[in-house]
Amino acid sequence: MSTIPRRLVVRAAAITMLGTAAAAQAAPVKPKAVPYASVVPAPAWATQANSTFTLGSGARIAASGQAASVGNYLASVLRPATGFALPVDQALWARAVDPIQLQIAPNATLGDEGYQLTVNATSVVLTANKPAGLFEGVQTLRQLLPASIDASTKQPGPWQIQGGKITDHPRFGYRGAMLDVARHFFGVDTVKTYIDEIARYKVNTLHLHLSDDQGWRLQINSWPKLATYGGSTQVGGGAGGYYTQAQYKDIVAYAASRYITIIPEIDMPGHTNAALASYAELNCNGVAPPLYTGTDVGFSSLCTSKDITYKFLDDVIGEIAALTPGPYIHIGGDEAQSTSDADYKPFIAKVQQIVANHGKTAIGWHDISKADLLPSTIGQYWDTTPTNASVQAAAKKGTHFVLSPANLAYLDMKYTEQTPLGQDWAGLIEAKDAYNWDPGNYLTGVKASQVNGVEGPLWTETIVKLADIQYMAFPRLAELAELGWSQASTHNWTTFKTRLAAQGPRWKVQGVNFYASPQVPWAK
Repeated sequence: MSTIPRRLVVRAAAITMLGTAAAAQAAPVKPKAVPYASVVPAPAWATQANSTFTLGSGARIAASGQAASVGNYLASVLRPATGFALPVDQALWARAVDPIQLQIAPNATLGDEGYQLTVNATSVVLTANKPAGLFEGVQTLRQLLPASIDASTKQPGPWQIQGGKITDHPRFGYRGAMLDVARHFFGVDTVKTYIDEIARYKVNTLHLHLSDDQGWRLQINSWPKLATYGGSTQVGGGAGGYYTQAQYKDIVAYAASRYITIIPEIDMPGHTNAALASYAELNCNGVAPPLYTGTDVGFSSLCTSKDITYKFLDDVIGEIAALTPGPYIHIGGDEAQSTSDADYKPFIAKVQQIVANHGKTAIGWHDISKADLLPSTIGQYWDTTPTNASVQAAAKKGTHFVLSPANLAYLDMKYTEQTPLGQDWAGLIEAKDAYNWDPGNYLTGVKASQVNGVEGPLWTETIVKLADIQYMAFPRLAELAELGWSQASTHNWTTFKTRLAAQGPRWKVQGVNFYASPQVPWAK
């Protein structure tokens, strides 16, 4: 006698009938399963099968316990184009009967973000050690469906996935994008849209450049004029703006729902005119300079000899640390041309300790390497050559680095001389240039084990709206994401450009403004 409850037998039969009916309706249409050669970043291992899974109108998603939030996310991104209800079953017994199954299951080889995806004619099973792995696996699953799955309105389908198996995990733990909201300010909705777009390519950090000469973009309760006055303008003039603490927390929470960690940056001791203009006492001469709307760098500096400077930084870092659950606070440190080395080095030492006192790890642009760094402090490399004496010396002492070489990874560099946006001081970065380098074997004197990952910074001197952000970020951020996620053995421009080409129709359906590089055979 069967021990399976009758309600499950009946339900399983009903779902089987729904799946059969959906398959029968789709039968006259020739299958258009998307091959695995369309996936960016490239999976660590994949094999294809002859079977095809068809997502039917009665399909359900099984995702219980820790998997439930990812299951709800998957349903939310599939519903608009399919028009299907796609209910999410959170009961453990639902797995046996639902065609899409998300499961947390121990697998030592996958790590925190790895996943395993198995597709056959009747089911799609995604497993991972942790929810973050399921989320990354969902991004791959979305790319295995036709590009029209990304539409915001109902599409005809059919919704088919080629059978096979993928086992995947990242090469580097840090895969980042940086958005400069100081030169030009971008509102909460724009930042959230960018978060959704970078999450598609398994980017897991968003570094927000919150302060610079042209603007201070986060409310600090203990120093309120930083935002209300220091945030009142931007490059070229205009209203500027800032995030309230509630808005910043909203951004942080939204990013976390996409398994992205927000890294806030307060640049110092240079790039500080907005702060200096807001509070006269931060200047050595006690006189506040006017607000600044130009683009020159290197002229400003906090007064490193004043006690009030460190009280100011302790207050600011303390408030930001309390608002930021992630482990990092970025202290900038670049282009401090108005601060002597004799002042700069002890300043960096003190700031690192302030960050540590608030329970966070300091990250700084690689310029900080000339100071004595705490063992935990991370450098972010932005130079245009692979050799830097201070970086090599810091590496010998054990410092780790995130790589953002400006001539390869800066998203604000022009693609060609004709690019209407961006700058060219670090060179022109076409699609092939952005892809053809190896982060694990780039910095002279820095071991691969000391490379935490990669980041694509987007400085916004010439960027004023979301469409500008998108145009400069895509396709290059997707390329950088592959360098961060995919194993080095998969890196090959000839095969990559075909996979990159498959992203074009997806970006068009999503309404993403991208640069259609002539180096890429874009899919129609």
